[in-house]
Amino acid sequence: MPPPSSSAPGPLRTLSRRRFLGGSAAAAATAAAAPLTGCGDIVGTSERDTLQFWNFYAPAPSEDPSVVARAEWMQATVDQWNAENPEQIELVFAPMLGSEKLATAFAAGTGPDIFLISPGDIIRYINGDVLVDLAPYLEQQAIDDFFPDNMASRVVGDQIFALPMEIEPLALYYSRPAFEQAGLAEGDLPTTWDDMLGIADRLIASGQGGLVVPSTQGYYQNFVWYPWMWQGGGSVLSDDGTSSAFDNDAAIEALRLWQTAVERGLTPRVEPAGDDIVTSFVEGYASIWQSGIWSISDFRRRAPEFDYGAFPLPTPPGGEQATALGGWAFAANADGANPDAAARFCAWALGSTDTAGVARVAEWCVETKTDIPPRVSSLEHAEQIGGFDTEIMSTFRDDIFPTGIGEPRFPPVIYKAVSDAIQSCQLAGGQPEEQAATAAQGIDAYLKTYEGAPL
Repeated sequence: MPPPSSSAPGPLRTLSRRRFLGGSAAAAATAAAAPLTGCGDIVGTSERDTLQFWNFYAPAPSEDPSVVARAEWMQATVDQWNAENPEQIELVFAPMLGSEKLATAFAAGTGPDIFLISPGDIIRYINGDVLVDLAPYLEQQAIDDFFPDNMASRVVGDQIFALPMEIEPLALYYSRPAFEQAGLAEGDLPTTWDDMLGIADRLIASGQGGLVVPSTQGYYQNFVWYPWMWQGGGSVLSDDGTSSAFDNDAAIEALRLWQTAVERGLTPRVEPAGDDIVTSFVEGYASIWQSGIWSISDFRRRAPEFDYGAFPLPTPPGGEQATALGGWAFAANADGANPDAAARFCAWALGSTDTAGVARVAEWCVETKTDIPPRVSSLEHAEQIGGFDTEIMSTFRDDIFPTGIGEPRFPPVIYKAVSDAIQSCQLAGGQPEEQAATAAQGIDAYLKTYEGAPL
């Protein structure tokens, strides 16, 4: 799923997960029209001498150490491949590699040979038969090494259409200074929805910021909202994926939770400081913020002395803890200049079972970024090199990641039905029961004619 969320100026801000998964239709149209920049220029697949790898990390000129480190990892990976293989790869910096940008390129016959893709957007490419099945290029040992729940959104039967490079669980971050100012301690961290709203009320009453969840419509908002529904046993679709299950108590109560938080003034209608968790905590604009493990690197880079923590999402009455697992993946274009070489590169870069391959994935996740490695062996290596020695990284590994569910791979019509329900309830006073029913009707109507991979 997603590069880390950040509000830093320059390239990293351009790379926020919200920018990729959460923009408006107008923003998507703008992104689709924007040119790519970087080492390589867009070239039709039949004219390429080298394979193009579109990504939003490299080359990315910047003075930001995090941007530089990610660019260097990408460049080093490609350089090693190029030194050992006759098929050459060039990196193309695609700062707006969102769904519309990628879809437009494929439609124009200029789709990349290798690219990054999120779970939320992969289904249209699976159904379009434009992704190479990577399973034949992987040893069974490597396939078994990936965490299956996280891999599930990229798999159809025995076919594997993308390889995850990271796992990014969601949690609630909190500001310890804000808690102290409100007379709250570690023992007051909320474990239920009612506790969470009550704590947010106390924080605001003491002059502190409140609870922040996304209010901008988009794939990212859906991704962040899903766990609140899952905690109550709810789902967007039936178990067999052939009908809607959205008109259920768990979805309705999750819609009501976000609505209540806004109506009581506990959650702002617009994210503070331009959706910047670090600035919001440091300046006191927010005290609790739902975000992913990627925010650890933002604090480490921009406010290393700030005192903050993270805890699992509180649960509804009778509910069970759950979080969503995001993270981006490598995919190969089946209609590219050399699909075989592109697939071999993906399998080598992220699925090699030798020591160097295991270490490469671990280093991306805990040295270059702050993520959970998507492979058991790489997680073990990351632990050995100290990637989880800090309290907050171990909290994500031990308390949050085990409750994770992979981000769903819904087609745009289903995503939009859920998104409209969230937006209506959160910001427009819609009734949760009515909005859940409307969304369910739209989803059922779509599924009657849906043909494609299981959802």
